[in-house]
Amino acid sequence: MNKILIFILSYSFLIGQSDDMTVQDIIKAMDNNLNAKSRVITSKMIVHGRRSSRTIESRNWVVGTDQAFTEYLSPPREAGTKMLKLDDKLWTYSPQTDRVIQISGHMLRQSVMGSDMSYNDMMEDRPLEELYEATLEGSVGINGRDHWIMLLTAKRKGLSYPLRRAWIDKEYLLPMREELYAKSGKLLKTSTMSDIRKVQGRWFPSQFNFKDELKRNSKGTEWVIDEIAFDVDIPASRFSKAMLRK
Repeated sequence: MNKILIFILSYSFLIGQSDDMTVQDIIKAMDNNLNAKSRVITSKMIVHGRRSSRTIESRNWVVGTDQAFTEYLSPPREAGTKMLKLDDKLWTYSPQTDRVIQISGHMLRQSVMGSDMSYNDMMEDRPLEELYEATLEGSVGINGRDHWIMLLTAKRKGLSYPLRRAWIDKEYLLPMREELYAKSGKLLKTSTMSDIRKVQGRWFPSQFNFKDELKRNSKGTEWVIDEIAFDVDIPASRFSKAMLRK
């Protein structure tokens, strides 16, 4: 058997495996790529306004889905601002006012530093499998790559986006594009991911783009990951309210 035939048979086998995945297989694979026991991220958020753009740099420590601590590094106006998430509670600290404020209720829908991301967007990071029922709607080719189209319907009340539609790359097993809807079916936000790389054995995007479809003249927000490390040891003391003032 020649090398070309072996390659064709091997490639067909891999494609067959991909297409034979169940909905649960796909959503578990996505969760495995996007979530980890812990992670430390250095990133920048680029907020595009009507006339200019702002770049906000931060460092983020996360354990599971219940603990997260963020420290903003620049620009000077934002440097020293911190956020702490514990379970479903969120606190922020501003060095300008030297005050710790709990963000709750309708305030969670507010924009984070003028971006297209809300506090809710930052808090809802539980595995999709826990939050949504998934249905495959079909397949489509995008830029020469095969994608599944998946509809996600909320299993529980109170989620920011009761309906989501995702375009999932069949190789990367990542939702390369998502449309996020209200229960009424109104489109609220869109998000995309790009610059996919292999990081510690998993496919992971280096850039996310968010657009608030209800915000007039929004040109979107980019979230660019400069460094990321998974499954690192993070001391429990990192996730204490005392750290907000340090």
